[in-house]
Amino acid sequence: MADAKLLAAIERSDTEQLQISISEYKGKSYLNMRIFYTTDDGATWLPTKKGVTFTPEQLDLLEEAIQEARKEFMSEEV
Repeated sequence: MADAKLLAAIERSDTEQLQISISEYKGKSYLNMRIFYTTDDGATWLPTKKGVTFTPEQLDLLEEAIQEARKEFMSEEV
C-alpha cells in the first residue's frame, strides 16, 4: 500500500482524531475516513478499526449527502 495523502485531521478529543486521506490499494485509489488515536501527546497517531472507505465513484453520492446535511443544518438555524 502506498503512503496515504492526508487531506484533513478533525480533532475529536485530546487523544482521538478523524483523519481523511487518499490512499492506493492494489492499484486503486480510495478516500479513507478513519479514527486515529495517540498515547504520546500526538507525536504518533495510530489507526483504529473504526472507519469507512469510499471509491472515487462513490464521492458524488457522499458530496450530495453532505450538501443535504448543510441545507438541513441551515434550516435549523433560522
